[in-house]
Amino acid sequence: MMLKVGELARRCGLTVRTLHHYDSIGLLKPSGRSDAGYRLYNRDDVARLHQVQALRRFGMALADIGHFLAKPGSSLPDLISRQIDSLDRQIAEAAKLREQLTALRGQLLAGEEPELATWLTTLEQMTVYDKYFTKEELAQLPIYNDPAAPEEWSELIEAVGQKMAAGIPPSDPAVQALAEKWMATFSRQAGHSVDIMHRLDNMWSREEEYRKQSGVTLEMRNYIAAASGQGKLALYAKYMRPEEIETMHKHFRTRAHEWPALIGEICAQMAANPSPSAPEARALAQRWFELFTDMVGNAPGVRERFREALESEPALRAGRMMSDEVLDFLRQAHAAA
Repeated sequence: MMLKVGELARRCGLTVRTLHHYDSIGLLKPSGRSDAGYRLYNRDDVARLHQVQALRRFGMALADIGHFLAKPGSSLPDLISRQIDSLDRQIAEAAKLREQLTALRGQLLAGEEPELATWLTTLEQMTVYDKYFTKEELAQLPIYNDPAAPEEWSELIEAVGQKMAAGIPPSDPAVQALAEKWMATFSRQAGHSVDIMHRLDNMWSREEEYRKQSGVTLEMRNYIAAASGQGKLALYAKYMRPEEIETMHKHFRTRAHEWPALIGEICAQMAANPSPSAPEARALAQRWFELFTDMVGNAPGVRERFREALESEPALRAGRMMSDEVLDFLRQAHAAA
């Protein structure tokens, strides 16, 4: 039995565009084609798709999944065992929350007023059902599970706050080193998953209480964005012209803070409607194109030089929040505009 791409997408809860993307990057090649040219997937293809999706849920980037699956030691039973372990943790934590809620309900029905600690414990347990992450994702998320994460962020935030209070500009090498450490820490504690990084940023943008708890202000976020951008200009300068670097310098100084929010909107649109031809997608693509043009300018060949720098310098891709899938979506949407 072989499945057409549309049926496979429907059965596994993905979009046809996602399966096309997996095919284009060599991650999941269909085993056959129909007479009309439609992709056809067999049992082995579906088994590989299971591995791809499982690894994505464990936070692995698409670029790394192909390499992982190509290793001789990669084992489907081992991967399923990891999924079972994750589900076991989910069941255990759900049971714990059920006990908490049952006890809380019992106290309220008996006319008792639960202690503050009881409410706080219950609220802490409820965070695993947050609207931004699944229970399984939280179980695998370093920023949520690592006991050292709060202290690590506290030290970073304090160091950046001191630089800001002293009036040190984002162009200072010490600030740029802090920005590089900030982005590397963020990427690592997000499991090096672009999708998770987007959602963490989205949560920070939308949830006032989370912002207060994190200690990261809007001014601090913009400061880091500007420093991170300026810190990469020397690498871009190896491939681009001086006047183009000056244009990028101005952009990082004045508009770098607009990128995270825009990327978050794009990812939300992709999740709500994966069609690049949708009016909302075309509007977002136009905003992205305008912001990108503000960054690099309109000189002949500038986009090719920018792309060469990005492909040649690993440091420019480190902590990047714009995945290839998002870029593909935007290019299609811009072409349809």
